[in-house]
Amino acid sequence: MPQRVRPQRETPGETPSPGLLSLATAVPEHVLHQPDVAATMHRFFSEIFSRSETMAGIFASTGIRKRHAARPLDWYLEPRGWSERTAVYMEAGGDLFVEVANRALTLAGCSAGDVDSVVFVSSSGIATPSLDAVVHSRMGFRADIERVPVFGLGCAGGVTGLAIASRLAQARPGSTVLMVTVELSSLAFRLDRPDKAHLISTALFGDGAAACVLRTGERGIALVEGAGEHLWPDTLGIMGWSIDPVGFGVILEPNVPSFAATNLKPAVTGILGRMGLAPEDVGRFVCHPGGTKVVAAIERAFGLDQGSLDHERGVLADFGNMSAPTVLFILERAIAHGLPERAALVTMGPGFTASCLSLAQAA
Repeated sequence: MPQRVRPQRETPGETPSPGLLSLATAVPEHVLHQPDVAATMHRFFSEIFSRSETMAGIFASTGIRKRHAARPLDWYLEPRGWSERTAVYMEAGGDLFVEVANRALTLAGCSAGDVDSVVFVSSSGIATPSLDAVVHSRMGFRADIERVPVFGLGCAGGVTGLAIASRLAQARPGSTVLMVTVELSSLAFRLDRPDKAHLISTALFGDGAAACVLRTGERGIALVEGAGEHLWPDTLGIMGWSIDPVGFGVILEPNVPSFAATNLKPAVTGILGRMGLAPEDVGRFVCHPGGTKVVAAIERAFGLDQGSLDHERGVLADFGNMSAPTVLFILERAIAHGLPERAALVTMGPGFTASCLSLAQAA
């Protein structure tokens, strides 16, 4: 992609951009191989799949080979209510939090006692107090740590959470900010809701976690130049959760790929414009994949060659759609392959909302 790279601008007296010091990812131990899930769902919902050729091929068309889940496949085949789902969210979610947070802190060369603020992002379970408090003693956080739990952002949460963490770091130069996102989307698998949205979710969603450490005054892996969001009016029904006595219910409109192809670039262009940037200034878009159709739609929207979003397809194949952490798994691969002078993280989530964050090379 042609670039028109503009240098990062800092006026005298302006607080420098926060540095991304580390990024870590983690997944639960249980692996769901896509053929096994497909065979199980076809057995349970044989009538539905037999009536629809499109639905019959949904598992094969996702581009997913395997996913990770908080529990083995058989666990999801029994009726589960809020209490059981929440218990798993607390236990498995807490374990993932501790694992991925400690990994990110180690990579950043600091400890939990150094953390001044923790931003915790999750939309796949409900816990009060939130998991950052539940694991406080296990982590070894200080008593005066600032906790910022964020709920309801869905797939957009990874980018928006990172943006919130970067603003906290920038507001208090020298402070250490930890951002953690944990999603156990598999807990929304519902055998009592055999509608299209729920069956598609069984083909797409997996569990995972990611964590980042940020600090202003250190360059780290990259610098956070800025971030923003765009919410489209009257789009609440595109994506989200419904809530009933059994648990979360999936709200997922089938037109997300076409919506992205038409609306995403103008929204991202506006967000970048508020930073003094344009899409042409971005060397690599790092995008939440959603599914293979969404990846292709994003490539069309930004005029990218087909196959350009290779890390997106690779993460989708290996882990499925993990909601908020997914884009950070993709960023991890992009970092390993070498970031360009500027990268833009792009996600869409409930609202319906686009979130975008710009990263500049630290060197």
